[in-house]
Amino acid sequence: MIELHPVAVYRCDLPEKFGLPRQSGLVDLPGRVEFLPAYRDPAAIRGIEGFSHLWLLWLFSHNRAESDSLTVRPPRLGGNERRGVFATRSPYRPNPIGLSSVRLVGVEQDPRLGPVLLVRGGDLVSGTPILDVKPYLPFTDAHPDATAGFAGRPETLCAVELPPEARTLLSPDRQAQLVSLLSHDPRPAYQDDPTRVYGLTYADFDVRFSIEDGTLRVLSILPSSRDRAEN
Repeated sequence: MIELHPVAVYRCDLPEKFGLPRQSGLVDLPGRVEFLPAYRDPAAIRGIEGFSHLWLLWLFSHNRAESDSLTVRPPRLGGNERRGVFATRSPYRPNPIGLSSVRLVGVEQDPRLGPVLLVRGGDLVSGTPILDVKPYLPFTDAHPDATAGFAGRPETLCAVELPPEARTLLSPDRQAQLVSLLSHDPRPAYQDDPTRVYGLTYADFDVRFSIEDGTLRVLSILPSSRDRAEN
């Protein structure tokens, strides 16, 4: 048996799976890597400021479904074609381990949490357990001539229309992040119903939207039900 123990927890504005970027680096969302008590010694990250990017290894904590199938239906193929699990980045894997490349923007010394890594570009749910943090090395980790197989198709982005209240409820930075997030069309690939209203939780707000003819219209932005319950 191999035992793995989380070393940190990821925090961001996305507490649910729906709406997450499908890959790291697609959306410039800010996040925090908060180390667990046993790893809060500043010596553990000594020298990390010299790296612009990091690898995060993490657990699919919001996806505990077990499957014996060695094939999956990638969203990029419309959910209609099967590929081998090891030829995809599907969360339904023999071992629920994720890998993300994020940009390191700084290190914050929190009086309660110790050193906190400030990152951008993650594709993790807030609360995700982090198994390890490793520096990204451009001279070995970057491969400009690499091919992307069936995942190499250009992604069509949606035009996004925000309602007027977005300007008062969200900071300019968060407005831009929300637009970037929604432009990648969070819906499952097999859903294309212009009459359906979808919802995601972002930065303590419930965001409701619909999509028609390539345009995503945000219908409302309201305090999330979880936030209302806490207040």
